[in-house]
Amino acid sequence: MAKGKDEHRMVFDVRGRRKNVVRVVYAILAVLMGLSLFLVIGGFNLAELFQDTNSAGDAAKPYEEQAERIEVKLEKDPSDPDLLMSLTRAQLGAANAQVTVESNGARNFTVEAYQGYQEANQTWTEYLKATDEPSAGLAQLMSPTLLQLAEFSRSYAEASTNIEAAVEAQKIVAEQRPSLNAFTTLAYYTYFTGDFAAAEEARAEAKKLTREKAEVEAIDKQLDEFKKSARKFIAGKEKAEKEAKAASGGNGEKSGAIEPGENPFGGGLAE
Repeated sequence: MAKGKDEHRMVFDVRGRRKNVVRVVYAILAVLMGLSLFLVIGGFNLAELFQDTNSAGDAAKPYEEQAERIEVKLEKDPSDPDLLMSLTRAQLGAANAQVTVESNGARNFTVEAYQGYQEANQTWTEYLKATDEPSAGLAQLMSPTLLQLAEFSRSYAEASTNIEAAVEAQKIVAEQRPSLNAFTTLAYYTYFTGDFAAAEEARAEAKKLTREKAEVEAIDKQLDEFKKSARKFIAGKEKAEKEAKAASGGNGEKSGAIEPGENPFGGGLAE
């Protein structure tokens, strides 16, 4: 990026002591904007969002072809971590290319995008089994992807599985690339697993990385809101599991369908 006196002309002045506060606000807003549906209470019809377009398909084609080539190589060595990492990236690229963006910035997720994220999740799982040193860069891509999958889950069990996977990925990021944003995001995700002690530990680690009082206050304010949303989700989960178990005659069934309008994950996938 070109440097000079006009550099960093933005809505906020990021020069001076306030630059760190602005940075954390931007980081938090990035999470909120990318995962807005996750925190909105209320159902929505995903069938209306799943609009296939030729342009999206064309954009995804190079990634799909790349994935096919990698899959051929994996037939000879299914546990090659480098190939699995490359395949995950290609699958993510294809899925992201299937997400259409409207003029107002709203994102529409096609069926192909959702399926692509599922494929990337499967390959990511295989990759984690195949390596002792997972890539922080890939984990940083998978973390919000897994939370996106939780957004479209049909049951609390499915949503919780995706959330836990997102936490696992974010831990890799925080451990290998410790930063204010890495730990605040880890705390945010972890609250929704119900492990509040671990979430508070991540929050504390985040606050260690700044000496700015205003920045610490911003972190606490935002994470307190996430914590409240997490408590609502967990309460809904426990209620749904209890009802599901009672309906099944006490045979241990604990899936608990997510009802539209009652949880922060939206309405789930359309039947």
